[in-house]
Amino acid sequence: MRIDLIPITYKALVGISVYQDKYLKTLQIFTQQKTNLKLDEKGFNASHITYCLRSNSVSSSLDAKTGDESEIDQNSSSTEQKQSWLMWLGIAASVYLILVAVGMVGSGFKWASGGKEGAEKLFAFATNPFMGLIIGTLATALVQSSSTVTSVIVGLVAGGLPVGMAIPMIMGANIGTSVTNTLVSLGHAREKEEFKRAFSAATVHDFFNIMAVLIFLPLEMAFGFLEKTSYFLSQALATGTAMGGTHFNFIKAMTKPILTSVKSGLSGLPEPLGGILMIVLGVGLIILSITIIGKLLKVAMVGRAKKILHSAIGRGPLSGIASGTAVTVIVQSSSTTTSLAVPLAGAGVFSVKEIYPFTLGANIGTTITALVAALGVSGASAAFALQIALVHLLFNTMAVLCIFGLPLLRELPISFSEKLALVASERKAAAFAYIVGVFFALPGLAMAISQAI
Repeated sequence: MRIDLIPITYKALVGISVYQDKYLKTLQIFTQQKTNLKLDEKGFNASHITYCLRSNSVSSSLDAKTGDESEIDQNSSSTEQKQSWLMWLGIAASVYLILVAVGMVGSGFKWASGGKEGAEKLFAFATNPFMGLIIGTLATALVQSSSTVTSVIVGLVAGGLPVGMAIPMIMGANIGTSVTNTLVSLGHAREKEEFKRAFSAATVHDFFNIMAVLIFLPLEMAFGFLEKTSYFLSQALATGTAMGGTHFNFIKAMTKPILTSVKSGLSGLPEPLGGILMIVLGVGLIILSITIIGKLLKVAMVGRAKKILHSAIGRGPLSGIASGTAVTVIVQSSSTTTSLAVPLAGAGVFSVKEIYPFTLGANIGTTITALVAALGVSGASAAFALQIALVHLLFNTMAVLCIFGLPLLRELPISFSEKLALVASERKAAAFAYIVGVFFALPGLAMAISQAI
């Protein structure tokens, strides 16, 4: 059937205000159908516009299409809301699993070791602080998650591991976690200049953490200031309902049924196999829950985290530190935070000096995981679990204040990272040797020598 075509000019359309909306909608449909029509700010081209308008059928089909699109938009919005609720429900379930898992590690360790005295005997090899440092570094480098390792350490302390033995392990976890963003920088290895910038931005985190350990581990060995300060704070905070005092503890009530069921199911096994298996299950559950919560938070929040990153970096060191802390709390992973920044440095969007404060903020933000894990511990050991979590927070915060706050030390990590990046960009084998040596070979060798002696 032939369709009558009615040419309409711009001047004629001005007078037909009643039908202007329909004309506009019709014009947009024809534009989508690859006509040569163009709209200006008022909705029409200032020059003579001629387009084809279907008399009655166009209006009816347009209304039908608009109704269909509106219904589709409503359905899509409803689906997105359901997905968002399910995602946040999954995140809440993952946090609950972390609390249960930490309780399992603590209960299993206490069961297997026989309490504090047994734990001290079991970890007698770690009485040397350097051995504890190596354990923390190697464990974190292998699982590539300081959140997992610090959560396990919180569970071990809850099970009787002395806080003094656990402090070097926490420090080692800080060194081990920086392997992830260093590995990410290898993705830029094909372009020399790009790789130099990316590798420098990655290793500035490494050198900062190594310097922090070199400064604070000897001070801790000599004066025990982290252990004393964290003990004072934990005693002040671990009271009432929060940490399993005399009042009702809702976290204990939430986790106890599962812990009791697991222990009851393993009670038939010979000693200490039941406790060991409970520890293994707890560690596995920590890894699983942190992996799940990390993936869900990446989907839910990484877009927002990137906006924070882009808006804050380059606006000064305090803004960089604050945004690094905020992003890490959002995505629950310092590795993710620093790995977001490395490609930006490689592309030349930001300099190493601008990325540097952001990575320091990531160090502070990552301590939230251990604090959450400590909430899953109740009873007499609750204060000790909170204490080691506070050690992590104090150590990372004081390291930022000391190294970044003192002009004499502030530029050293940047200087070291740029020199290493220059060598690595010339010889790619040096980059691989650095990663394997610092994070795996040297800690493994030191552990073997210590065991032999």
